[in-house]
Amino acid sequence: MKQVERTDSEASETYRGMVAAVRGSVVDVHFPVNLPALKHKLLVGPQGEVVIEVVSHHQGGIARGIALSPTRGLKRGDPAIDSGDMIKIPVGKQILGRIFNVFGETIDELEPLDGMELRGIHQHPASIAQRVTTAEIFETGIKAIDLLTPLERGGKAGLFGGAGVGKTVLITELINNTVGKHEGVSIFCGIGERSREAEELYSDIKKAGVLNNTVMIFGQMNEPSGARYLVGHSALTMAEYFRDEARQDVLLLIDNIFRFVQAGSEVSGLLGKMPSRVGYQPTLATEIARLQERISNTATGAITSIQAVYVPADDFTDPSATHTFAHLAASIILSRKRAGEGLYPAVDPLRSWSKMLTPLVVGERHYKLAQEVRRNLAEYEELKDIIAMLGLEELSQDDRQVVNRARRLERFLTQPFVTTEQFTGHPGQVVDLEDTLGGCERILNDEFAERPESDLYMLGKI
Repeated sequence: MKQVERTDSEASETYRGMVAAVRGSVVDVHFPVNLPALKHKLLVGPQGEVVIEVVSHHQGGIARGIALSPTRGLKRGDPAIDSGDMIKIPVGKQILGRIFNVFGETIDELEPLDGMELRGIHQHPASIAQRVTTAEIFETGIKAIDLLTPLERGGKAGLFGGAGVGKTVLITELINNTVGKHEGVSIFCGIGERSREAEELYSDIKKAGVLNNTVMIFGQMNEPSGARYLVGHSALTMAEYFRDEARQDVLLLIDNIFRFVQAGSEVSGLLGKMPSRVGYQPTLATEIARLQERISNTATGAITSIQAVYVPADDFTDPSATHTFAHLAASIILSRKRAGEGLYPAVDPLRSWSKMLTPLVVGERHYKLAQEVRRNLAEYEELKDIIAMLGLEELSQDDRQVVNRARRLERFLTQPFVTTEQFTGHPGQVVDLEDTLGGCERILNDEFAERPESDLYMLGKI
């Protein structure tokens, strides 16, 4: 989709420049008259084929920029035109069901979008006066999440998990439930995604039948660092349109926040900035905050974000991890062990947490039930070694009751997903929070002590 730029006739000498130096993705352009403003988009090369974003000004009329497309073949003396504005992307209902790149161009090989409203990708976060300060729960209809790690409406949650534990399935189910439960839209932002992963996710979302309420935007792994760094801002501009203009709730899924940090680090290195702790860019905290602070709720709607987080070498003291955690309201940790036992979704109930799980936010009943469920599961975890060595018969009556409850709770917290019906044969279930709480209460009261635990496996509400 072509964006409206200054044409050759409009681009008088005032807005014309010439390439002074090319160092990889860093390009210096000399403008004899007017220097373009910071964040302006420059079209460089004989055909204007290289897109550059201005990041700094230097003496002698030099605008230094980062290339967002490959600079192969670019040389000193090539022409440059200031487009007169920042990078703009299309917004509107027509973008639903489509895949975009950082420039807002469709990459799904379907018919191009024309005549769309365009918005700049760098927007200010909603002001404090516009924000809604009440802590509200974002119900997902997924029992394990709503009970133990409730999400904040307009907040950020981290999704941690390795390959094959069900991240994609969880993401597609969250997209499906957002459409049905909140009548909202979902935006998937792939930062540094492999093309194969992007294609697989697109196919999964299409098969699940939720593509028409989803927008996908990618800055893929093979693209320059500038494009990967900015794609998150492009996704947020789209999300803000649906929140502010369409007055809908938005579920924003980001995969992966660490790759955003990594792209920022590459950009910083290319610009010759002095590295900070562990080699990260000195502006790390500011860059993460600039992205995260745009995710919020207002009177018109909310952007709720779930972000896949990679922790380098499992070191939770790494600067990229600590600065990200400061913004998160919840962490959903997926366990390979639980996935291996067939307990899907494989949410680890003892390692996952949420700031929302307090009596003031979720209410006394929900809080106490969640704590009691966790206590039973933690005690069962401690007893597993004894059971393995001596058998269940050697436990005391009280411990046997704990094991009995915990095994039933584990199975009750499994759930058949709408998006996996074709694989499991179980019809998908979206469960209200009240039904989840009621079911846990009945299990903790030993109402099903005499029933086989398999009766509670892959069940919606009781």
